[in-house]
Amino acid sequence: MTNIRRSTFTVATIVALAAFLPLSAHAASSCGGASWYALHSKTASGERMNPSLLTAAHKSLRFGTKLKVTNAKNGKSVVVRINDRGPFIRGRVLDLSKAAAQNIGMIRSGHGKVCYEIIG
Repeated sequence: MTNIRRSTFTVATIVALAAFLPLSAHAASSCGGASWYALHSKTASGERMNPSLLTAAHKSLRFGTKLKVTNAKNGKSVVVRINDRGPFIRGRVLDLSKAAAQNIGMIRSGHGKVCYEIIG
């Protein structure tokens, strides 16, 4: 009977800890392609997309997660908040709002290599 209680406790503990995996399963920093968009439609989080806010789309990070995004070409950085899902193009890790892309000098090219780290 004690073994059953121990294994139930172990399973319950693992399930409880798994709730934290979506945030902690991501590397502290990551690099890849990024692009920008300036729509006015609703985002996956339910808020309206505002191109003048410092926001971004990521495939799986929790909404509200803050990232420091650095343009690998020029070293410029910006802090963004995840409020949407995407990008859906192979090799890209983020879709930035127009304002965020402008802050790191990525407007003209439309896309580029960035590195990001979770800061909150």
